[in-house]
Amino acid sequence: MLTKFTLRISASTLAKLRYVAKQNGRSANKELEQIALNHIAKFEQNHGAIRPEDYKDYLKSS
Repeated sequence: MLTKFTLRISASTLAKLRYVAKQNGRSANKELEQIALNHIAKFEQNHGAIRPEDYKDYLKSS
């Protein structure tokens, strides 16, 4: 299941993100997803894996 998330961002930052995304053959949404995944991976390298029980309180209830 994919979840929607609203992000407030300046017009110039969004334009730059769209530019970078296009260069990488992605949509801005997929570019942001890739950035988030890379950031999480780096965090886990430094702090250990994030387990489901660590983030269960952040999941939206159905």
